[in-house]
Amino acid sequence: MSWIDKLRPPKISSPAKKEGFQEGLWTKCPQCTEIVFQEDIVKNLSVCPKCQHHFRMNARDRLKIFLEPESFEELSMDISPTDPLEFRDQKKYRDRIKSMDKLGGEKESYIFGRGRIRDLDIVVGTFVFKYMGGSMGSVAGEKLTRTFELALHEEKPCIVITSSGGARMQEGILSLMQMAKSTAALAQLRKKGIPYIAFLTDPTTGGVAASCAMLGDVILAEPNALIGFAGPRVIQQTIKEELPEGFQRSDFLLDHGMIDRIVPRSELKETLYRILSMATDHRFSPRSS
Repeated sequence: MSWIDKLRPPKISSPAKKEGFQEGLWTKCPQCTEIVFQEDIVKNLSVCPKCQHHFRMNARDRLKIFLEPESFEELSMDISPTDPLEFRDQKKYRDRIKSMDKLGGEKESYIFGRGRIRDLDIVVGTFVFKYMGGSMGSVAGEKLTRTFELALHEEKPCIVITSSGGARMQEGILSLMQMAKSTAALAQLRKKGIPYIAFLTDPTTGGVAASCAMLGDVILAEPNALIGFAGPRVIQQTIKEELPEGFQRSDFLLDHGMIDRIVPRSELKETLYRILSMATDHRFSPRSS
């Protein structure tokens, strides 16, 4: 591809079918529908340079946005999911686990550890949406709980990035129990006055939205992120009414007082640093329930 081809996006409705078009070099933005050079999106923190649409992002790449280089020390990497209920739908749960392992990515839908933002040491965790939709099963719930316990033990501020479809149905009640388990650990963190920031990304739904996502001392969100318990289609079909425009998107939640601020990726590091700098000097008082 010549340099001029990079500057001039192809004007075609179906890029992959166009003769001479190399699939993967260009991406069609779902918001502005412009054809954008993939490399430009990557350089712009996976944000469309034309309309600022935030594409979903790899969990580890997301951590690199605000953590200092080489500062992330991952913990509890040796635990992996099992199939306690011998669950089967269209496929055996144990086979789903094996297929995820073969992809060579993460071993679970949540990773956590120690990190640093400039001169501030923190405890940080993030859900991994590529692993079974970021669903929270027993292992993810255990790791989330350990995140809060580590922050409590070392008295470090805590950040959790959410990107999840909710509780993992293949583990049934064992999955739902993780909501109470992790929330109990978070309650101890708040009792000690150690700050916890929840950063909500697209999508944050189900049991994750109903637990750690909405319990931050400060709740931040990415632009236009889908956030809610049940999905919009489920709600609309249940109540048989038309939903407001932008329902369950981060702008809608900000207008209705459910989150504190919308933060673009380009401003994330500076925003987190400012909040945590103030928080470490003046410990947060627990919010009234």
